[in-house]
Amino acid sequence: MRTGGRALLPTGGRRRAAVAALFCAVGVLLLGACGTRVAGRPPSPGTATPIPWTTMQPSAVTGVRVGADGRTLLLDTRVPSGADACVRGLKAVLTDPMTDLVRVQLTFVSPSGDRASGCTEERGSTAKVRLPEPLGGRDVIVDNSTRFTARGARPPALRQCGELGCTPPATGCTAASYDQAARAADVPLHTYREAQKCDGKWLVLDLSWRTGPICGDPHDPACTSRRGDRWFFRARKTGWQPITRTAAGGCRDVRRAEPAFPAALCASLDPLSPALLPSYSPAPGAR
Repeated sequence: MRTGGRALLPTGGRRRAAVAALFCAVGVLLLGACGTRVAGRPPSPGTATPIPWTTMQPSAVTGVRVGADGRTLLLDTRVPSGADACVRGLKAVLTDPMTDLVRVQLTFVSPSGDRASGCTEERGSTAKVRLPEPLGGRDVIVDNSTRFTARGARPPALRQCGELGCTPPATGCTAASYDQAARAADVPLHTYREAQKCDGKWLVLDLSWRTGPICGDPHDPACTSRRGDRWFFRARKTGWQPITRTAAGGCRDVRRAEPAFPAALCASLDPLSPALLPSYSPAPGAR
């Protein structure tokens, strides 16, 4: 039926068309609420993306113990911690066949590489590995850096070795002992040392280090420039302990810091070369 050129639907037909239009409108709203991301486009700003879990190693290994069977190692370590789960799959594995050493690697999976994960703290945790045979007298090296030994330890724990190894040199007038003194002074790597005086209880070391570019011309001052200090030490059970440092000669500075330092080891000391402690005038106009 047509009226004035426009088709008129029967009353029932108009109702069905209105209901269909209503459903279409609701569908558009629902689709809009689900987002408008198109495949191939990056997520819009503010869209949450999952934080990846990454395989990593502990920040520290704090102890190693031997189980009652003599072939199980329990490794105490530090792992990420936070409000939510921060660690999965903590495990210890042998990286090489057992020889005179046992090499173990610790790994776990964590999202802590992203601070948004909330894993910004640490907690203690223990991993376990069973050896193919008893540990015996072997040392254990964890993650190619931290070494543990049964020598001098209280079973079942192993003893962690230091920077100078598992059996550091006894304090004395030896090259190995001077190396320990230089480490105790916390001087830069590749420092030169020259022992001035030593009696086994007190030590004077001149320490210097390169400051110029890496080059091999001994006649070029830039290649041979150094800085340095004179250090005084006392012997302790743990090794040489620094007392003080100075560039001056004689005993004044060290006796001021430690009156018991023997004059026989410092009275004849000459001042260090001024080249080892250069001073610079301030630039004109500088305050």
